[in-house]
Amino acid sequence: MNTGVKKTTAILFSTALLAGVAAGCGSDDKKSGDTASPAASTAASAAPSGPPVTLTVEVFDRGVQGQPDLNNNTWTKYVNEKFGKPNNAIVKYVSVPRSQEVDKLNVLMAANEAPDISFTYDGTTVTRFAKSNGLYTLDELMEKHGKQLKSYLGDKVLSYGKYQGKQVSIPAKRTLIAWNGMFIRKDWLDKLGMPVPTNKDELYATLVAFRDKNPGNVNGVIPWATAAAGMNYTFGNLVQSFWGPMSEEEFVTTPNWLKPGHKDAFKWLNKLYNEKLISPDFALDKTAKQADADVTNGKVGFYAANWDYPLTQKIRDPLKQNAPDAKFVPVDTFKNSEGKYLKEMYNENGLFSFIPKSSKNADLAMKYLNWMANPEVLFFLQFGQEGVNHKLVNGIPQGITQTGENMQMSNLNLDYTLVVNGAELGDTEKNVRTYAATLAAGDQSYEKFAVDSYKINTTDGYTGFYYGVPNDSDVKYGKTLGDMNKQMIDRLLVAKPAEFDTLYDKLVKEYMDAGGKAVQEENIKNYREVKGKK
Repeated sequence: MNTGVKKTTAILFSTALLAGVAAGCGSDDKKSGDTASPAASTAASAAPSGPPVTLTVEVFDRGVQGQPDLNNNTWTKYVNEKFGKPNNAIVKYVSVPRSQEVDKLNVLMAANEAPDISFTYDGTTVTRFAKSNGLYTLDELMEKHGKQLKSYLGDKVLSYGKYQGKQVSIPAKRTLIAWNGMFIRKDWLDKLGMPVPTNKDELYATLVAFRDKNPGNVNGVIPWATAAAGMNYTFGNLVQSFWGPMSEEEFVTTPNWLKPGHKDAFKWLNKLYNEKLISPDFALDKTAKQADADVTNGKVGFYAANWDYPLTQKIRDPLKQNAPDAKFVPVDTFKNSEGKYLKEMYNENGLFSFIPKSSKNADLAMKYLNWMANPEVLFFLQFGQEGVNHKLVNGIPQGITQTGENMQMSNLNLDYTLVVNGAELGDTEKNVRTYAATLAAGDQSYEKFAVDSYKINTTDGYTGFYYGVPNDSDVKYGKTLGDMNKQMIDRLLVAKPAEFDTLYDKLVKEYMDAGGKAVQEENIKNYREVKGKK
């Protein structure tokens, strides 16, 4: 498939670590809480003179029960000791309710009172601020004060923070970019003497065997669990495996319903449903509670969900209790006509940090973000001190439950580590293992599962095209089209096979007339603008 969209094959077992990361990983020679390296702090003799400058930085208030003062805790003390003092600055955190972050930012920006470093996960909001000339352009500031930051993030991540060719925000690096995963009962395959399926035909034969032979000897076997619940119990990369050749522009701007091969994908799913290979009442399962129950009760042979879903407590623990012999393994089974296992991944960026035009401390703000990109600083802010905030198990830091000022209000102190989303140990495999250990409460048996699943679900992967400009039609029609999309999936899967083609064409026409065509046309316009085409 000539999509033109950049495909990424994850280099999972990279040996190239970030410079100096080992010093920050709690080695035997030095505790991770010791931060004496010159990169982590500036010599006191070089500190600016005069009264200290106050640098304001946004922080989310997530309303965590028992949380410490967001301006006075282990992490803020570290920041002020290691960055504040050497730079003759006081770092003051301005709390913003997580559930109201965009609304609150709009008010602060309108009043010219936004923190010197503000952030949001909403790229459209950043673009809107940039469009109204409300943000600093950061190119010169980065060249002057942000070389470590620039090196750490790299051009690809930074490209998500550009507007009209200028750097207007600093995107955080997302260290784990896998999205959906697919999982199959290996113990059932072993009982049937069948191999792990590697393509659609093999999967179909496996699902039929699960249905007819019921290797788990369960009441109400479900070969493939699905649900009408968004992210979980999806179709994995099945749909992409049916797509035909497209140019980059077609791949990026064409609604999925119009992509070549998309109709065939849903016809295949319709066949599976009518042959009782898919959850019979999936359309009624709006919260995935039924699918969760089916999986954890040992009734399910195959399902697709987030790549890490089997590691989550709500799946892991009850499955162990109800079906202790069950063994799910990650699988890649939807091969396209080119022999690729095409699948969408998260973009490489996380939240967007920016400096409002109202800030009087733009240079200091960039110095702060640059300082944070140091591996030693990141390690402490994410994991703290060995023996106090974390313990090392096979070289992987695992958090120790904390209360009081040591508590982290978000996973890996996400709200204090603005340049990264996810564990950062300088190596993808270590990042995955750390994440798995945290999610699975230190159960090391899940580390291999996580590494295998991550590798599978970043192989032949692609990231979505980043326009950098909002699609006004999508804002206008997005809710309507999103609701229609769910209804279309439900109706097409349960339709009588003889009525499928007519129904598909009818529903797609209604979808395009309800706003799909307007969104597509604006996507084409924006794509050509970004690409410099007429």
